[in-house]
Amino acid sequence: MTTQTLRIRRSIQELQDAYTQGNKKPLEDLMRAWKGVKELPPDDPRSFFKLGGFHGEPFRGAGWGNASYWGGYCNHGNVLFPTWHRMYLVKLEEALRGVPGCEDVTLPYWDETSEESTQKGIPWALTVKDFELDGESIPNPLRSFVFNQAIVDHIDHDKPSYSKPKGYETVRYPLSGLVGSKEDLAATRLHNKRYSDYDKNVELLNANVVNWLNSIIIVDDKPVSTHVADKYKSCLEAPNYTVFSNNSSAAQWNGERPGTEPVVPLEEPHDSIHLAVGGFDYPGATDYSPIDGANGDMGENDTAGLDPIFFFHHCNVDRVFWLWQKRQGFTDHLDIIAGYPGTNSVDGQGATPGVAPNSWLGLESPLAPFKQVEQGRERDCTSLDCINIERQLGFTYSKGSLEDPAELERMTLKAGRGTQALHVTGINRAPIRGSFLVSAFANIGGKRHHVGTRAVLSRWNVSGCANCQTHLEVQAFFGLHAFPEKLLQGATYEVEIRGRDGVLANHAKQTGPTGKRLFHLEVK
Repeated sequence: MTTQTLRIRRSIQELQDAYTQGNKKPLEDLMRAWKGVKELPPDDPRSFFKLGGFHGEPFRGAGWGNASYWGGYCNHGNVLFPTWHRMYLVKLEEALRGVPGCEDVTLPYWDETSEESTQKGIPWALTVKDFELDGESIPNPLRSFVFNQAIVDHIDHDKPSYSKPKGYETVRYPLSGLVGSKEDLAATRLHNKRYSDYDKNVELLNANVVNWLNSIIIVDDKPVSTHVADKYKSCLEAPNYTVFSNNSSAAQWNGERPGTEPVVPLEEPHDSIHLAVGGFDYPGATDYSPIDGANGDMGENDTAGLDPIFFFHHCNVDRVFWLWQKRQGFTDHLDIIAGYPGTNSVDGQGATPGVAPNSWLGLESPLAPFKQVEQGRERDCTSLDCINIERQLGFTYSKGSLEDPAELERMTLKAGRGTQALHVTGINRAPIRGSFLVSAFANIGGKRHHVGTRAVLSRWNVSGCANCQTHLEVQAFFGLHAFPEKLLQGATYEVEIRGRDGVLANHAKQTGPTGKRLFHLEVK
């Protein structure tokens, strides 16, 4: 297939620019396609409700009938994370192209590391309240989704805290979307009443995203990046697919290599953007959660896939995956380290429907529930079907950020710089409701420096997943290579774990209600 015949996935910013310059058709067709899939009945296989729900709720399948399973079909914390989501995007794009008049539509990416995004936040096409289409003003199809069917959280039988009724509309930071119980609904109504100005909310959302994308610390009178954009750059340097692909494998790799700069997997900056949009402020040296109670849908696995921005975010994640493949020479094959953490269905989140518990994962593992027809017979899609996006899937990406070599220059280890890293291990996520942040701080010369933050995207309640209960550990690694070695002598360190219920633990007080240590901190 030649490049002339490839479909081009462009950035949403490109479509916006064309629109403002008078070429309105590409963005209008995209809006028309999204409007179409959202209006389909919930049981239609091409409907947004059906496709968006594959990620978590409502299609948990065995997730609530059999506690050995995670439930939703999404793969996180294992080597199928990039390929499962790649195929997920393909199926949503096929549905968009199936809307009459939208046959040429492709799914755009939100170029999160572009200058436009790092300065202004989310592109306006994803946040503007209304859009003019075919001569009338309509609710912007890309800013939210109104459920056309209720979802019921079967995991917590006594308190269905993540159930949401028909007519519920997805929300983003700074709003809350917890409406499953009377207590949650009352708290949410009170919280959201304080944020009733839509335009102001978009300003707060964009400011938060910009903070996540641009954070720096000042070390030895010099700025050092600790932000998400830098993590995207770092992951492009991952040496192999196994550690590039997911947090579980990268944690093992980093733990085996003390004294080296930690590898950053693709899943790490991915998680950060989820939480930035879904309700977490970026950590700082002081109180970094002025908007307690923000619980947006993108911040939890359960309903993240039902916010349209999910697919624009993941389209960029997939683009970075393709950039890594080209940079590292893996456009036609991928390598998986056999038996490594992140290669078993119990790793990270636990098995998904269609995959047996405690089974090894590889390129031939099914990417359920996605199917394709081959020689007249339907079969499960696998990672082998989607390694080369151009040759196998018929599309490529327009040129965006992270492609100019000058952009990818990063600080290399220099004489006199720290050679160690903070290893935070043994974090027990069992008592933590939903997603959370692990933040590290260094106290140097009486000043508290934010070393970095690991965002952990999780489900609202892990109690219904037996595999989750036996694989509860979360690890985080923070390199100290930005700091001069002389400044680290005598330094002390703190770790804060912050969830939906506030600060759960810090280094000075590591025990939970049961008296058990919630994590272990080591410098090595």
